[in-house]
Amino acid sequence: MDLSDLRAQIDAVDDELLQLLNARARLVEQVGSLKTKQDSAFYVPSREAAVLERLLASNSGPFPNESIRPVFKEVMSACRSLEQGLRIAFLGPEGTFTHMAMKHQFGLSAWGLPVGSIAAVFAEVQKGAAHFGVVPVENSTDGAVTHTLDTFLDSDLKISAEIVLEVAQCLLVRPGLDLAAIERVYSHPQGLGQCRKWLDANLPRATRIEASSTAEAARLAKEDVNGAAIASELAADLFDLAILRQRIQDLAENATRFLVLGTVQAEPTGKDKTSIMVTTKDGPGILLHLLQPFADSGLNLTKIESRPSRRKPWENVFFLDVEGHQRDESVTKALDALKPHCEGVKVLGSYPRTESTKA
Repeated sequence: MDLSDLRAQIDAVDDELLQLLNARARLVEQVGSLKTKQDSAFYVPSREAAVLERLLASNSGPFPNESIRPVFKEVMSACRSLEQGLRIAFLGPEGTFTHMAMKHQFGLSAWGLPVGSIAAVFAEVQKGAAHFGVVPVENSTDGAVTHTLDTFLDSDLKISAEIVLEVAQCLLVRPGLDLAAIERVYSHPQGLGQCRKWLDANLPRATRIEASSTAEAARLAKEDVNGAAIASELAADLFDLAILRQRIQDLAENATRFLVLGTVQAEPTGKDKTSIMVTTKDGPGILLHLLQPFADSGLNLTKIESRPSRRKPWENVFFLDVEGHQRDESVTKALDALKPHCEGVKVLGSYPRTESTKA
């Protein structure tokens, strides 16, 4: 069999794939009609997660497993646009890692709505201007994004899904600029913090200037003949900058976790996580009372973070992540045991757990 024969077979397979994609799209259109009649949600993260897990488990190769998720994410995104075009608010501007997380979760067919603050993302979803919102919540190097946690204090939105992206920080410059000529480095405070050791070793005399976002840093570097930005590859493309160095973050495994905000509770998948906000009573042993119910129920508590309640001096609110869904008997039992020791217990959402993926 020669090359032309193999190419002809590939063309035939491509034609068959196209027919199957259109067959899937027609089925999705029927699903959309039923959802409209039943007033059901058009985007169901638990259903999407289950589909992807099934495909990964049944893949016999040689098509690589790591390509299954992005390929089918785009297929689902394109088909979902036939049901309803999703509007997704995200912490902008375009070119930020949050923008990349939004595209990773919802695909290219979703309409992104960049806004200027985390509170604005919550507001756009709350008032119905966006179907969902995407905000950062923590970084493996720099810890919690406190603005996101604080905004939950006054919001009734639910966490519908989580996105965990391995974030690769790049040094971006105007084409032709070399390392020795850099006098200023722009980035978001977290970007500067994640690359502190690299900057100390390679650009010790360059002034570090904080920007409102990594995309804004890229814009500033574009206008500065001796400036550089710490930002994403996507920002390099958007602002026509050269990537002078890649993966300059101090920790090789640098990941950021994002939350998808919605108005409805996600259905159980069997591989879930529940986020809880707890306002504690003042008294001795309160932290023990906070943790004991989860241990007694055999639950894995994956995160605990405290923030000021903003109601009384020195009163704290605790944010907890626990494996399991709110409807699981073990989680329900732990929450019931927790309530007598707290002033308030609020479930922020149960949603499918996800693994880290490359941005």
